[in-house]
This record gives sequence, C-alpha cells and structure tokens, in this order.
Amino acid sequence: MAVNRHISDSTAKKVTMTSKCFHCYEAVPTGVNLSVEINHVTQPMCCIGCQAVAQTIIDNGLTQYYTVRTEPAQKGQPLVPEQLQKNKLLDEAVLQSEFIYQDKDCKEAILTIDGISCAACAWLIEMQLKKLNGLVNISVNATSQRATVRWQDDKVKLSEILLAIEHIGYQALPFKANDAEIRNKKQSKEFIKRLGISGILMMQVMMIAFGLYFGAFSGMAEHNKVYLRWVSFILTIPIIFYGAFPFYTGAIKAIKAKRLSMDVPVSIAIILAFSASAWGTISEQGEVYFESVSMFTFLLLIGKFLEFRARSHAAQVSANLLKLMPMTATKIVFSNDSSTVNTDSSNNGATNTPTQQNEKSLQREVMVAAKQLIRGDTVMVKPGEVVPADGVITAGSSQLNEAMLSGEQLPISKTINDSVFAGTINGDGNIMVQVKQASSQSFLSQLIRLSEQSQAHKPKIAQLSDKIAQYFVALILLTSIATAIYWQQHMPEEAFWITLSVLVATCPCALSLATPTGLTCATTRLNRAGIMIKGGHVMETMPEINCFAFDKTGTLTTGEFTIGDIELLETATKHSREQVLAIAAALEAHSEHPIAKPFAEYRDYHVTAEQVKVHSGKGVSGTINAIDYAIGKYSWLEKSTENKDNDQAINSSESISTNEKANLKGASCVLMANNNVVAVFHLVDKVREDAFETLSILNEDNKTLLLSGDSQLACDTLTKTLPIHNALGGLSAQDKMLQIQHAQAQGYKVAMTGDGVNDSPVFGAAHVSIAMGCGADITKSGADVILLNNKMSSINTLVKVSHRTRRIIIQNYLWAFGYNAIVLPLAVTGYITPYMAVIGMSTSSILVISNSLRLLKD
Repeated sequence: MAVNRHISDSTAKKVTMTSKCFHCYEAVPTGVNLSVEINHVTQPMCCIGCQAVAQTIIDNGLTQYYTVRTEPAQKGQPLVPEQLQKNKLLDEAVLQSEFIYQDKDCKEAILTIDGISCAACAWLIEMQLKKLNGLVNISVNATSQRATVRWQDDKVKLSEILLAIEHIGYQALPFKANDAEIRNKKQSKEFIKRLGISGILMMQVMMIAFGLYFGAFSGMAEHNKVYLRWVSFILTIPIIFYGAFPFYTGAIKAIKAKRLSMDVPVSIAIILAFSASAWGTISEQGEVYFESVSMFTFLLLIGKFLEFRARSHAAQVSANLLKLMPMTATKIVFSNDSSTVNTDSSNNGATNTPTQQNEKSLQREVMVAAKQLIRGDTVMVKPGEVVPADGVITAGSSQLNEAMLSGEQLPISKTINDSVFAGTINGDGNIMVQVKQASSQSFLSQLIRLSEQSQAHKPKIAQLSDKIAQYFVALILLTSIATAIYWQQHMPEEAFWITLSVLVATCPCALSLATPTGLTCATTRLNRAGIMIKGGHVMETMPEINCFAFDKTGTLTTGEFTIGDIELLETATKHSREQVLAIAAALEAHSEHPIAKPFAEYRDYHVTAEQVKVHSGKGVSGTINAIDYAIGKYSWLEKSTENKDNDQAINSSESISTNEKANLKGASCVLMANNNVVAVFHLVDKVREDAFETLSILNEDNKTLLLSGDSQLACDTLTKTLPIHNALGGLSAQDKMLQIQHAQAQGYKVAMTGDGVNDSPVFGAAHVSIAMGCGADITKSGADVILLNNKMSSINTLVKVSHRTRRIIIQNYLWAFGYNAIVLPLAVTGYITPYMAVIGMSTSSILVISNSLRLLKD
C-alpha cells in the first residue's frame, strides 16, 4: 500500500463554506440551512443553539445588540433538562447561604458570566434581565465578567435569572468572593473617600492661601484675615483627622513593633505643623501653614493609594479560582438490594456498576452541593462535566482534561482504580468516582494554599529597603531632637519653628514616593501593553534575570490543535481530500475528545454517520454509505483488525513498508475504511506567532530553557522551530522545580513562564513567575506577572520597562537623599523657615513624581 499523495499544511485548505454565522461568526457547515430574520434581513446561523439565542434576542426587542457589538457573540448552546435541574438546585437555602446576601425582602448575589466579549454583551444581559418581574437591580461589569444582581425571592427565583441569561447565550454561575477581595474592596472605597474629601478641602485651603500670599486680599481688615485663617483651620481639620488617619495607624503599629517606619516622621510633621498653625490661629500670632500640611497629606495619600491599587489586582484573580470548582454534583445513593443496573447507552455500552466489594447497587441519582461531599461518597461524572472532588474511579472509563492542573491540553485516559482530581473536566465517557478527600483537602485546594504562601513572601530587596528607611527615619528624629535642644538653650522663641522646619524639610516624603511612584507608573505602562504586575519585587528583580524558563503547551504553543499534514493512501476505494475530511468530521462530531475539535470546521451535513460508537480514549467507529469507517489511534485500529480477521489485519499487509508503519504509529489519528487505511492525520499544536522573535531577542543576553511535561520527542521537535538553548521533556512539577533550582545553583536568576496549575509550585522556586493570560486561574493567582494579551513579545517589553524602572528609581533615591543632604544643614542652622521647608519638601516630591511619570512614555 503505497502513499499516493502528501498534503502539507499550506495546501490542505478548508472545505468551502457557504457563509458565516451572523451570531458567532463561525463558518456555517455544508448542509446546514438555519436562519433568523434580523432587521428585515435573513441572516444565516451555524447551529440550533445560535438560532435559538438570536431569535430570543429579536423576540425581546434587543436587536440593537447586533448594531453596537464590537466582538462576535459566544456560540449558542441549547439548554438541556439536566442544566435546568442544576439551576433549580441553586434555589436551595443551604447552597445559597454560601453566596447570597439577604437584605430584608431582597436577595443579592454576584454572578460570574462566561462569554462576555464587549460592552454590548453587558448591555444585552442588563436589558434582558430588566424584563423579569421581581428583579430590583442588575449591574454587569464587562471587564471582570461579573454581574451584581438584586431580586425579590418571592417573585423571581435565582434559577429563573440564570435561565434568562442562558437564553441569550451566556453561562452564569454564582460567584463567592474570597475574604481578601472583600477586604481590598472595602479598603479601596475608604481610600477613594479619603482622597476625595482631602482633595476638595485642600483646594479650598490653597485658594485662600494664594490670596493671602500674593496680595489678592491686600487692604483687607485684620479681623477679616483672622476670619480666613479660621476658615482654613476648620477646612483642614477633616484632612488631618480623617485623611491622614492611615499614617497615624501605621506609625502606631510600627512603634508597637519597635520599628521606625516612614509613617512616624510623617505623622509627627503633620501633627506638629497643624498644632503650630492651630495655635497661631487661636492666639492670632505667628505664621500658619494649613495649605502646606493639606497639600503634604494629599500628596502622600495619592502615593499610598497608587501603591495599594498596584497590589489589589491579586485578590480579583485569586477569587476567580472558585470557577474551577463546580457548585453541584450528581451523588449516587446506593441500597443493599441485589437489583441490577441498566446499561447507559450514552456510555457506549459500558455498565455503570460500582465495585463488587461494596456489594451495593445503584438506587438513584441525587443532585447535591459539591461542598457537601464527604469521604466515601460516590458521584457520577458525565461527559463534559467537572469532577467535583478528588477520588478514584470505581466504574467506567474516560479521557479527562487536566489542563487546569497540568497545563497540557492532551487528555489523559482514566479507568477503574485511577485517581481523578477536583476541577478536571471529564471527556466522552460516564465515570463513577468514589470521593477520597473533602473539597477543603483536595489537591487543588492544597495548590491554592501553596500559591497564597508564596505571595505572602517578602522579597529581600524590600526588606533591605525597610532597614535603610528605619535608619534614615531614626537619623531625622535624632537630628530634630538635637536641634530642639540646641535652639531652646540659645533662642527659645525660635526653637519650635526651627525644629518644625527640620522635620518638614527633611521629611522623607520624596523618599517614600521614590519606589511606589516608579513602580506604579511602570505598572500602568505595562498594563497598557497587556501586562499585569502583581509582585512588588518584579521591577527590581527583572533586570537581574539572566535565565528564562518556559513551559511548552499553552505557553510557547497556543494549546489549540490544528490539522497539519494529511496523507492519502491508495485503497480499494478512492477518496479525495474533501471526502476524507468530511468523513472524519462526521465521525469525530460524536466525540468530546480535544483531537476531534480540529475536524469540526470540515463538517459536511450531507455526510451522515450511522451506528456510531465512541471508544473512550481510542477513537470512533461508524458506518457511512454502507462502508465501515473507524478513526483513532493506529495502535487501537491495528489491534482491532487483528482481533477481527488476521488475514485482513492492517499490520500484516506486505504493501506497508517499515517506514510507513512508523509514520502511521507517529500519526495523531488514522482513518480506515473496511480495515484499509484511507488517510493519516498529523495534528500539530500551533506555535505562537511571536515566539521565535521573542526567544531570539532573549537569547542575546540570557539562557533559555524549555521545561515541559510533554515527551522529549515533542520538545526536540519544537526546538527545530524555536531557538531554545536546552529542552527537557517528560518532567513533573517536582522535576521542573529541581531544574530551576539547579540553574539557580549555577548562579542564574530564573524567570519561569507557564500556564498550568502544576506550574504554580514551580513559580515559587523561580525569582520571577510569569503566567499566560489564557492559563489556569490558580496559575495566574500565584504568578508575579500575568500576560493578559497572551503575547510572548510582552516578555521583552517587561524586560525593557523593568530596566528603565530601575534607573528611574535609582534617580529618585539619589534626588531624595541629595535634597535632604543639602537642606538638612540649612534647616538645622535656621536658614530655612517652615514655609520654605514645605515648598522645598513639596517640590522634592513633585520632582520625584515627574521623574517617575517618564515611564509612561513609550
């Protein structure tokens, strides 16, 4: 059997499609004739799901959605009774207690909504739900893909709200925010309130001060000037006692911990300056500095708020980890009778019986909350469902997608006595799982805790900065005390003002802003480029990185399989390329296996398969036009033909050469017709477009490593395409960690880039961890950097910006220390008045901020 023709990726063109679906923009397969009239124009639809969603949008008078949307809609999926049953379970009070807030007659919940692609989606959901009787309010955030819903439970149920969302093509689930996110939201509101009040009042005080300083109020009676001082005094009180409150608490905590933070001199300066100004107002003598202390407090609050915002994104990403876990599970209730169990046709003839040792038989299926599962419970996991708990398979077999744990897209075959983990997705077979761990002790929960521990670790450079700041603050305080003692003996009437000048002039405001403003501006600049910084040490550590380690699938590659090479072979029956693709697509349409997805675009509905049987983890067989076809692994097909008829076994055919047999064994899947090989398909994991350029630039000054769980052969194949110094395959998470530690032992500073949950522990070993935006939520939670745009070139941008940030921060520190070195002797000797000290301090802070703002420029 000789190879007739070889078709490369460039020549293997898609089957011609008539048009694109108006709703989701996907190609309409041949033979599908579905449409919906939108704005008096008949628009094509690719499937029943999209047709149903589009028709619902039209029927509800929401046609405007199609004119304002900027991205294609999510592909519609027809609702099934099982999904409706799960939604109704969410109406139970026991389950709602986890995510519902009860307020008098109303209930409030946050929903996570999948499929939102633009602001028009948010508008569509809001408009659709506002039609529900009993819905009090709904607000959809297109950025975070969440909705806050408030409703009257006696008029409308949560399941009805979810159903209304699903009717227009979006999947919604209750969202339970974690404690960190709730705490951060509360702090953010407090910060904004303090900034708003302080900023508004500061502007009023500054207006009065400018009038007094520049003669706008010249000729005014003295009692009117006193009146303006009292107005400034009253306006400044909220700034000092509310706006500056975080500095006081920070100073008190530092003193209790027997440390000296920058909050200590800041608090002393604020309190002294305000007290002196208040006394000057009351006694009507001396100078007042309400405008200076107001501006000083406001600038410091801005710096503190920007620093807080740079860190608060972590909580939002961490909270999305809850999406990995299902809310409900199908629990199996057993009885002790000896009744038999029916065969489940959807499992291709497999019998869903528990292990014989239990001597129990299936009584019924009960939908329960996943968190209520305990050790020893048995659950049924159907195709496409998420495993609700760690356990062992007691019946059935299937392929499970563990990409959210391992990052590798290829599913893993699982059968009886194999372990499965919570959060993984079942493939194309029914399985029964005996729970071994409660949800709080699951493998996923342990990884989450490990990631949180790594995030809590404080980098060494931050610890060193704290020590330097303590010595600097101590020096300022000692100098101020010495100044007060000296001038109290020589000029008592000037001692207070000179001491205040020392505190204000040398106050480490610029020093405290040097790093936060630099990091915040750099973070903003990177956010514009689709890069989110979570770790405060990233900008300081990245310039020292000289080794970049990468995961393979989902990182250097897209994790999406495409049909690469197709080989057509001579058989008794001739097949064209289009026929082969259509036949393969007709068979694979019955499979949930990831390898089946690339064939979907070649589906021709004129070609229908009958007597289809899905062989879990092996392939699919069926009859088309009275011809028996099978597609799947060559090893399975080879064994299958041997069992049927040794004379017709494909491996015994003398016409197949040794090289061709090796090629068949190396293929992703093989199509057979009546035991004859028709075609060989080689699927490839597409390499990211910018991977080559990114690695080429990195290789100029750094070492590059490929650390993958894929086979060594797959890694070696990738190195032929990409310039990588060293590629290692077949590695577990522990192996990857050891490789990083080995590189560190050789003196390398390592940055690790990955996308799977098993990369999360590895991230803890690296100096800087980088997660792809398309990766698992747990990985993004534990990473220092997230590439939201999924572009490899963003790593080069990160390196470039981090080097600039380090230079800017060094410049800020030099200016801050240089300014204090110059102004300190002048203030101590009495050559600087408090007014001049405030101007100098403010100017120093503004210069530091302005220097940091240069990072925002491209």
